[in-house]
Amino acid sequence: MPFHHWLFLVALAVVAGVADAAETYCNPMIDQNLADPAVLRHDGTYYLYATGEVDGDNGYRVYTSADLVNWKRGPVVFRPGQRHVWAPDVWRDPASGRFYLYYTASMTVGVADANGPLGPFTVRKKLFDNAIDAHLFQDDDGRRWLYFVQLPGFRLTVQLMASPTEPAGEPSVVLQPESAWETRNGRVTEGPWMLKHGGRYYLLYSGSGADTPDYAVGYATSTSPRGPFTRADHNPILSRADGLFGPGHGCAIRDQGGRWWFVYHQKRTARREWDRFICIDPLRFDEQGRLHGRATRGERLPGPALRKD
Repeated sequence: MPFHHWLFLVALAVVAGVADAAETYCNPMIDQNLADPAVLRHDGTYYLYATGEVDGDNGYRVYTSADLVNWKRGPVVFRPGQRHVWAPDVWRDPASGRFYLYYTASMTVGVADANGPLGPFTVRKKLFDNAIDAHLFQDDDGRRWLYFVQLPGFRLTVQLMASPTEPAGEPSVVLQPESAWETRNGRVTEGPWMLKHGGRYYLLYSGSGADTPDYAVGYATSTSPRGPFTRADHNPILSRADGLFGPGHGCAIRDQGGRWWFVYHQKRTARREWDRFICIDPLRFDEQGRLHGRATRGERLPGPALRKD
């Protein structure tokens, strides 16, 4: 074969490989000891923040992606000077354009802000003591709701916010560990994430002990962001399987085609420990409005949609 023909075939193979990488995925998506991911899309780029990697758990680093599959390691964006910095959530205020980071540090929930998604984020105030896992949801009417977990008891709680940094009124508990899957290996409901579909509110959350293989994801629905919430009768929607352990604590994000995905972590082994990695799998709604998902590991599957310009 002439040398230039060989080069042409090599080039085609490279292009095919790039196309395959962009159009499919295989978990682990980020194969590092990271957990509790939150993803924000801004100006065509996805930004991922997670627990871990920064001196163990003393801050957050950002990762960036154009397709929700291939991620580039970015800078450290937050160091509050405290230990046990977990479970970030970053939200952009459409009115001011500022970015707000809701963080957990030493069992308190606080808020920091920055001019852009790459930070650096500066602490503004502590919001709640004995609390973890905050997530900010803005409804279609502009009202903001902060979901978090009250300790002890791992009680999922909602707080109306007067502004991105100021609570309005008192928080109220919406769910606490009761179901068999939430109490199988520790009594836990945590990692709240809200999405709205068809006029209904879907509160995704994780249950059982996060350091155990029984950690799993379920959801509850309501006609109001304040509740009351009713658990889905087919919970959990992501759970352990053969060779797959402890899927949980993630976020729902739409791809460029409008399809929902869940970005979350899995445990590496069935041992009781904190060795985890980042994954992505699709979510879908059936005709009755029920939400479905499936955790995968090691399968190559169709990936998120890319915008076709």
